[in-house]
Amino acid sequence: MGRRERKKLLSRQAILDAAVVVFSRKGFREASIADIMNGADLGTGTFYNYFQSKEELLVHLLGRLVTDVNTAIKELREDKRPACELLSVACMLTAKFLDENRYVLPLFLAAADHSGLPEDAEERKAVPTPGFKPLFERILKEGQESGEVRDDVPAELITEMFHSIYQATAFSKLDISFQENVAMKMRLLLDGIKVQQS
Repeated sequence: MGRRERKKLLSRQAILDAAVVVFSRKGFREASIADIMNGADLGTGTFYNYFQSKEELLVHLLGRLVTDVNTAIKELREDKRPACELLSVACMLTAKFLDENRYVLPLFLAAADHSGLPEDAEERKAVPTPGFKPLFERILKEGQESGEVRDDVPAELITEMFHSIYQATAFSKLDISFQENVAMKMRLLLDGIKVQQS
């Protein structure tokens, strides 16, 4: 890799790192591209050499989670772990990330209901969303095929239920932590979809 390519990679990483700090401090809506680029110690115009919008940048940051969860699931699959364990790990890794990076939550929820970010309907259609749901759906279908997960309910519906755990937790008024709240809801859902051995 040449010097120019290394410099571009370092600049891109500086933007991503600065975005995490700025989004965490100000929230997504209040953070400006200028704030992010000041944090990265780069000129504001440089932003557009790497990203088209704040939304695209946020999708990229959320993509890190998708990659981390996929890596963990791949390792568990190689160990032939049951589908419900894969779901549990994916669910809790996601909860931990969302808890530690609250600015990501609106985009995560928007992936399900097409609301949240940005406010303008036309712009919203243009914003890509990260691929969480396909991961959960694939695990559920595999669990149904192996007889571990009930197959009288479509995997797509169960996937929506897993995704809705985070939304319900985000608005919860219970006096328990975000991750503990997700874990309790997840256990109830897993108990409901497991095939009961007779």
